[in-house]
Amino acid sequence: MSEKHHSSDEEKRPVGGTGVIDTQVGDVEDHEVFKKTADGVDFRTVSWPRATVIFLKIIFATGVLSIPSAMYELGALGGALSVIGWGLLNTYTAVIQGDFRNRHLGTHSIADMAGVLGGPVLKEIVGVLFLAAYVLCTGSGILGVSIGINALSTHAACSVWWGLIATVFVAATASVRKFHTIGWLTWVGFASIFIAVFIVVIAVTTLDRPAAAPQTGDYDFGYHVIAYPTFVAGITATATIFVSSAGTSAFLPVISEMRQPKDYRKALFTCMGFVTAAYLSLALVVYKWCGKWVASPSLGSAGPTIKKIAYGIGLIGLLVSATLYLHVASKYLFVRILRKTRHLQQNTVVHWGVWLGCTFGLAALAFILAEAIPIFNYLIALTGSLCFAPIAIMLPGALWIHDHGHYKSGTMVQKAKYWAHWFLPVLGLFICVGGTYGVVQSIISAYASGQIGGAFSCADNSNST
Repeated sequence: MSEKHHSSDEEKRPVGGTGVIDTQVGDVEDHEVFKKTADGVDFRTVSWPRATVIFLKIIFATGVLSIPSAMYELGALGGALSVIGWGLLNTYTAVIQGDFRNRHLGTHSIADMAGVLGGPVLKEIVGVLFLAAYVLCTGSGILGVSIGINALSTHAACSVWWGLIATVFVAATASVRKFHTIGWLTWVGFASIFIAVFIVVIAVTTLDRPAAAPQTGDYDFGYHVIAYPTFVAGITATATIFVSSAGTSAFLPVISEMRQPKDYRKALFTCMGFVTAAYLSLALVVYKWCGKWVASPSLGSAGPTIKKIAYGIGLIGLLVSATLYLHVASKYLFVRILRKTRHLQQNTVVHWGVWLGCTFGLAALAFILAEAIPIFNYLIALTGSLCFAPIAIMLPGALWIHDHGHYKSGTMVQKAKYWAHWFLPVLGLFICVGGTYGVVQSIISAYASGQIGGAFSCADNSNST
């Protein structure tokens, strides 16, 4: 096969008319979104170990707090297989995204990648989904913080006020512009939530019966190795577990701020290996000892005293999680607005006005969503089915097919790989449609049964009173 030679003009030709340059040609650094510079703001300062911790804090927070209750619907075996399966699949789709990003330089986000596939229309659709996903994630973090403050104060004030205070704090911390600068927060946040969950895991094993269960007489413990859920319950639990490790599209903006973007896989595999092992072990122990009486979030599963201790330690982690989610969403919108202008990396009034407008505007939206859907698990599941199924399953499959179209007429192995990747869009569509239906039905049932008192309710959301 003869080698093709390109002129200098051909080498800088965008792929598919999107303005994105293929990595096979052109200078890599020339097409990075953020340039290494001594004049202005240098965003390219994140090492791969620090990227690992940022990835860990993005993934490991709300997921570990929601999985134990999802296991009740799926059973220990089904829940364990779901954690492992989704962990492996989400790791693989993250590899696809990273590889695609490094092949098509200038793709700062998953929306940019969608632009390579389907032009401006698909780019904007995926951009909206990306924003919606991380605004909903921010909302889950804000809800978790309000639950924590209610638990610590024994519902000393209206839950809406605690949510508003959390929103202001999250918006302020998320307004720090660089991932490198908020890197120290990720260490503290990860340590706090891990220690808090570990305390709960140890505490539940010391109880004669779950703290939320009747303390006298016979009762239904609710532990099953194999469960037989309804479609609505099963798909909602599946979406909850899926989303616990599906936020890998948030890794892409971090790659743009890494000193060496090629080190992405080191950070990815370290993060996802730890997260999957931790999810599996911690969730199985809590479910084994609490059965159906596990709390949501799970920090409240070991009784009132341990709940206060766990939230006292883990509150920082919940705040940092919400901060990172909001920062990721705001950074996408910020780059989307100011890309290819001098204001992107210069300390101008426009630069700061747009940046603060993004952080505080999206924070306000997250607060509204958190108060409208005030059940932690349902907010997490809705995020997974409605937003992450398209951008974390369907789109990565399409990205791989786009870059490996020649496999369709290649060897038998290549053909098998090509058609196997068509399973990803089909699976993503099923989770998106089925999961959204299941979660919406669960939310409707929760309102009808009084489990949700109403939007913007002052009622205690921590079950402390």
